[in-house]
Amino acid sequence: MSCHSRKMAATNASKQQKYDRQLRLWGDHGQEALENAHVCLINATATGTEILKNLVLPGIGAFTIVDGHIVTGDDVGNNFFLSSSSIGKNRAQAATELLQELNTDVSGNFVEESPDRLLDIDPEYFHRFSLVIGVHLPERTCLRLGAVLWSASVPFLVCKSYGLIGYMRLVVQEHTVIESHPDNALEDLRLDQPFDEFKDHVQSYDLDSMEKKDHSHTPWIIVMAKLLEKWLSEHNSQLPKNYKEKETFRQFLREGIRKNENGVPEDEENFEEAIRHVNTALNPTKIPNVVEDLFSSDQCSNITSKSSPFWVMLRAVKEFVQNEGGGNLPVRGTIPDLMADSQKFINLQNVYREKAIQDAAAVSRHVEYLLQSVGKPPECISEADTKLFCKNAFFLRVVRCRSLAEEYSVDSVNKEEITSCMDNPDSEMVFYLMLRAVDRFYQQHSRYPGVYNYQVEEDISRLKASVNSLLQEYNLNVNIKDDYIHEFCRYGAAEPHTVAAFLGGSAAQEAIKIISHQFVPFSNTFIYNAMSQTSATFQL
Repeated sequence: MSCHSRKMAATNASKQQKYDRQLRLWGDHGQEALENAHVCLINATATGTEILKNLVLPGIGAFTIVDGHIVTGDDVGNNFFLSSSSIGKNRAQAATELLQELNTDVSGNFVEESPDRLLDIDPEYFHRFSLVIGVHLPERTCLRLGAVLWSASVPFLVCKSYGLIGYMRLVVQEHTVIESHPDNALEDLRLDQPFDEFKDHVQSYDLDSMEKKDHSHTPWIIVMAKLLEKWLSEHNSQLPKNYKEKETFRQFLREGIRKNENGVPEDEENFEEAIRHVNTALNPTKIPNVVEDLFSSDQCSNITSKSSPFWVMLRAVKEFVQNEGGGNLPVRGTIPDLMADSQKFINLQNVYREKAIQDAAAVSRHVEYLLQSVGKPPECISEADTKLFCKNAFFLRVVRCRSLAEEYSVDSVNKEEITSCMDNPDSEMVFYLMLRAVDRFYQQHSRYPGVYNYQVEEDISRLKASVNSLLQEYNLNVNIKDDYIHEFCRYGAAEPHTVAAFLGGSAAQEAIKIISHQFVPFSNTFIYNAMSQTSATFQL
């Protein structure tokens, strides 16, 4: 091995060890996406630096902080990534220096400008980033930046910690997710629609003539498939559907357990496993409604040279379903851990795995044809990408958010969502309305309510006027208690570190979802109430 090769191997081993836990979550390809990403943070407040901390530690490729503020004593009081020696320095520069110490793999950059100044002189500056995170931005700036990013299809994550309230808003035209990692996903066993190779494999077993050891070590999937054949022949080819029929089928399985010379059932764990899996293993094989909806979408129907790989592969899967798949998605190719001897388990596993490889190869042919039809080279989408897509075809998701302009427009505000949530006047929705009113207050007075102790009482009436103005403008017939207005004035735009830390972890988690295209991000507004330790998401 050459010296260069040894260094590369050592580097890879070091990364495997350094990022071991997260690699188990999102794999090598997820880590690669993270390491190739460049995130822009606007404003290195306590919340902003907490978000970046949680991106720097797992190895984001690069970050750039845009912040024209000078570090003050208040900043140092609640921000762990600023020190007393930072006072008087540019906040972006000071925070970058300390954040980079967390991970030498990460490239840190800073721009000593306000976002408004950059938007004035070079709005396309923000197009270069994988994700832009705006923290504690005035409403006007947020709308300007949101419009620039929306037109360039750059994801925008808006965050704010205000007193004991945390707020996030995801703004993305379209975010596709291949690996959504659903909880409690059902296995793709196809017992109701067995493919030929599986049928042949099942036929190779003869439970009646097996020796005792082989009988008890036959995979429960085979046991269930054998007895399901008998059931279907006696029930007009219909699966057991209701509780009574499933209980009858369980009795079929119980009767298959061998008995000793005294008539006592043997200890056959494989049969017990089959009995436990009746509810989940005998669900009909069908395409999920979410995937059917994606098949029907314009992006899937109209593939062009500008179509993303996601939509090209989805269209290929749709064509597979209509042709080779016989109405079904590609076989996933995995089986659960089960009681069986090693060779029987491996043989069964290989049956599903080989079928999955065949199905993915068929989908790849459709992908290649589609790419050629729009004048793109076949290597645009690798076989590995297609295999991963096929494996996760049951769990595909697409998140679409409304733009900030739509949310803030009087003509398109989501009144139904707001009013239905405000049927409970203490719903987290009240904090959304209060934050909007606080932004309105800032526009009118160039400061936040309650920032000066001697003006708190006056600001209460001013903030109440802002609240009423907001409700009137949007024609919202809802009630906001005076207690909330008083509370937000008492906050004085403070950013407690406990709230900033919580929101920093939450926002970084969503950022990683966006960057890696794994797991499903929230859509589209998230509110955290630190007073009651509750949170809620809203479609606004």
